[in-house]
Amino acid sequence: MTQTLESRVTVSDRAAKRIAAILSKEPDGSMLRVSVEGGGCSGLQYKYDVVDSSEEDDLILEKQGATVLIDSISLQYMGGSEIDFVDDLIGQSFQINNPNATAGCGCGTSFAV
Repeated sequence: MTQTLESRVTVSDRAAKRIAAILSKEPDGSMLRVSVEGGGCSGLQYKYDVVDSSEEDDLILEKQGATVLIDSISLQYMGGSEIDFVDDLIGQSFQINNPNATAGCGCGTSFAV
């Protein structure tokens, strides 16, 4: 799938490093699927799954040994986002800096558009 400027999603160096470390412990060919589904305290939430195959409509992002898949429906909500990994006093987590989100909650995985 070709990315337009509006649908561009990026993966930070920190996130790519962490994803590559996670995938290195999985069977060869494993990829991280990031998707958006209904739920969470703000209406939509991000979901992370390790998968072994991609779908025809997936956006495929590759960086530093990490492969991230985003389906076309989720991409509508995530266009312009950066997938990041944060390691601070509160803990470690993937965070998606999404310019489309009009509201979010403290958990960092739930948002509204």
